[in-house]
Amino acid sequence: MHAFLMTLLLIVSLALIVVVLLQSGKSAGLSGAISGGAEQLFGKQKARGLDLVLQRVTIVLSILFFILAIAIVKV
Repeated sequence: MHAFLMTLLLIVSLALIVVVLLQSGKSAGLSGAISGGAEQLFGKQKARGLDLVLQRVTIVLSILFFILAIAIVKV
């Protein structure tokens, strides 16, 4: 059981790293550096397409990571 959980944790952590690296930054480029504060104050743009999918996958993988890490400590 412990070996299975460790293997699953390794797979989830590698997938989490890949998904995080695939995401684009909040302020990509020079225009984001200039207007980045204004966007945060005056409204957020909703993520669309691939960014939204990557964001949701990141949330799911991070929750799985924490659950598996706690499960390994308990076993």
